[in-house]
Amino acid sequence: MNTIVTKFGGSSLADANQFRKVREIILSDDRRKFVIPSAPGKRNSKDFKITDLLYLCHAHIESGIPLDDVFNLISNRYKAIVCELEISLDIDNYLQKIKNDIENGASKEYAASRGEYLNGIILATYLNFKFIDAKDVIIFNKYGSLDTDATYKALNSVLSKSEKSVIPGFYGSDSNANIVTFSRGGSDVTGALIAASINADLYENWTDVSGFLMADPRIVKNPMQIKKITYRELRELSYMGASVLHEESVFPVRNAGIPINIKNTNMPLDPGTLIVKDMEPDYDNPIKGIAGKKDFTVISIEKAMMNTELGFCRKVLSILEQNCISFENMPSGIDTVCVVISDSQLKNKTDILVDEIRRTCTPDSIVVHPNMALIATVGNGMSSNKGIAAKIFSALSSNNINIRMIDQGSSEINILIGIENDDFEKGINAIYNSFN
Repeated sequence: MNTIVTKFGGSSLADANQFRKVREIILSDDRRKFVIPSAPGKRNSKDFKITDLLYLCHAHIESGIPLDDVFNLISNRYKAIVCELEISLDIDNYLQKIKNDIENGASKEYAASRGEYLNGIILATYLNFKFIDAKDVIIFNKYGSLDTDATYKALNSVLSKSEKSVIPGFYGSDSNANIVTFSRGGSDVTGALIAASINADLYENWTDVSGFLMADPRIVKNPMQIKKITYRELRELSYMGASVLHEESVFPVRNAGIPINIKNTNMPLDPGTLIVKDMEPDYDNPIKGIAGKKDFTVISIEKAMMNTELGFCRKVLSILEQNCISFENMPSGIDTVCVVISDSQLKNKTDILVDEIRRTCTPDSIVVHPNMALIATVGNGMSSNKGIAAKIFSALSSNNINIRMIDQGSSEINILIGIENDDFEKGINAIYNSFN
């Protein structure tokens, strides 16, 4: 293993003490050659994220309100970091230029990106690494979407001339040199792109937790840590609400077959969670994780001989499309189909949908089930391990939880169940305890 790309989140770079931890981690392994920093996060529960303050500065200017008080919070934060690290850097010049740019009408994305930009300059100086501005290597097209080919070309050209460097996360630029940002959490994407562009041996993502947990610790007390997980399993858990990586960040490294290691900056010796392309099923521990979300509505449609009627499901989906509604899941039987829709998408359009489905599809019956929750049980050992589904159903039954919907995808690494919102937390615990 010759090259490791390391990305550090906002909590890892929140103050000077965290910078010292990061420096020790990077310099402890000479293979850590390319570093991607986020903007400073919160130092405590009452603190502010720098990116939020920068968005606020821009909002102040748009509303004709002076930004001095808010920008002083930003300036003082960065000045304290530079002072406490005792590095030779004229941070005042950078801060003044950014303030002037925002006051003179710089874009919202420019303002938001300056947190990573400043952290990148400070960290590069502290490490004695080369600073590479992300605007020169992360390229967006005129529509604001990432231009992958141009980005890889720019990264290969610039990084091949640099032994060790710091590249800020979260932003890039378009062909007109305008700053463009990813969505929040986009530093993960920057790191993944850099890792893929140089075919790194490992992409480390450093944060304030020692990897992923089998279940939400706010619901399950002291859930076990996931030591190793595949990209497919990660995708399933992420889709069902598990707090993991920025979703877009998985694809560049997944396509390149590069593993990701989620590590804890505050406990660097912890192994964390390793995300890999493929792995042999664990027959002793077939369940990798449990995740779920509340507040869904299920529209159950029944019609005799539905399977012989061409275009039936297409008609149902067309009605959703016409009403600008996306669906989460669509389990079906020979004469039935259920459409699972998030309440945030539905927006009180239930009666409209039911009327249009009844008029267009002439079903025998339509039943609406509101206040539903979905729970996904994920693991690549499930497909070849007998009795997994029975174990899940028995656990729910023994806790007096009624299952309203069941769906298992063709990949057989995910069993999805629908239950009442009120049973959600109890259901998560019941399934988790049945396998641990």
